[in-house]
Amino acid sequence: MPHRWKCTCAYDGGAFAGWQSQAGGGAIQDVIEARLAGMLGAPVRIHGSGRTDAGVHARAQVFHFDADWRHGSAKLLAAFRTGLPPAIQVRSALPVAADFHARFSAVGKVYTYDLRLGDADPFTRPFCWMVFRPLDLAAMEATAARLRGRHDFRAFSAGHGDRTEGTVRHLRRLEIARRGRRLRVTAEADGFLYKMVRSLVGALVAAGQGRLSPEQAERMLEAPARASRVEAAPPQGLFLDRVLY
Repeated sequence: MPHRWKCTCAYDGGAFAGWQSQAGGGAIQDVIEARLAGMLGAPVRIHGSGRTDAGVHARAQVFHFDADWRHGSAKLLAAFRTGLPPAIQVRSALPVAADFHARFSAVGKVYTYDLRLGDADPFTRPFCWMVFRPLDLAAMEATAARLRGRHDFRAFSAGHGDRTEGTVRHLRRLEIARRGRRLRVTAEADGFLYKMVRSLVGALVAAGQGRLSPEQAERMLEAPARASRVEAAPPQGLFLDRVLY
């Protein structure tokens, strides 16, 4: 009888076409499903907590699947470890109740975005946005304060939301921490729209460079469509840090 498994994985998304399965393959979901099919001898569909775009990374993406695996968690992890590329790691695998769903059971997500003030070394460049113009951290923090809370984030999305979920989200955290030349933006919400985190980071950088005031950012929350002044940050600095259940 099949059991439901909850898995947490980390990946370097730089070489993949995002999380969600693609017609021609090349997505992280495709690679994991191919490995599972080899382990189980039959195709298996996995269900992730949500999509990440091409070039975006994850420290703790969650997915579930149903399979008649009778060898325990340790052997399941070992089988994943020997068959996945180095850029993907399944970090944990636990049996869960049949009503658990990686996406619909989640109550929130945490993303981080890393920026580097100036040039970065070759080991950091694939995982950050290098910003060469000075940034006013106080202006960025003032803008973040205006954006936190429950709002319609349509103006900060490259999509339009779906019919059931809409575009209103509760942005619980939008914080900026500096350590030397590294800035890390942390965003936590009950859910995120398509490219919402990257758009928020883009707005914060625009504020830090004097191209957007905190008041202008707040007024954009009232816009009926994506704001033309919002430029999404590049994907390589973004990490899905945690899924909350």
